Amino acid sequence: MADDNDIFDRLARSRFRSRFRLSAADRAYANNKGRSTVLSHARDFVALRLAPAHPRNDGRQTPMRGHPAFVAQHATGSCCRSCLQKWHGIASGRQMGDDEQEKVVALIMMWIDRQMKAQGTG
Repeated sequence: MADDNDIFDRLARSRFRSRFRLSAADRAYANNKGRSTVLSHARDFVALRLAPAHPRNDGRQTPMRGHPAFVAQHATGSCCRSCLQKWHGIASGRQMGDDEQEKVVALIMMWIDRQMKAQGTG
């Protein structure tokens, strides 16, 4: 995976990726549940929906809304295996390693943290 600043610079140049923002409901959810709960959910989403070699419904497994981590996954190019390969160089067709999963989760959380801070709620 590329370094964090490089990936955020690349994502900012994507018209699709750069349009994502946390909604008021997402920010309220994150504030009410707390960062540790959102982090736990992000880990679960990555482990269950992305880490398998051939995830169920790959390419359609991540909703566009409904949880801050879902929005962050789309914003960071970590919503499906083809996006992970394109944006982060994580090859599809094989199980993701624990270190790869943690790097993706860290990127998701970094995006959420930036959104919360930028919108004055974090």
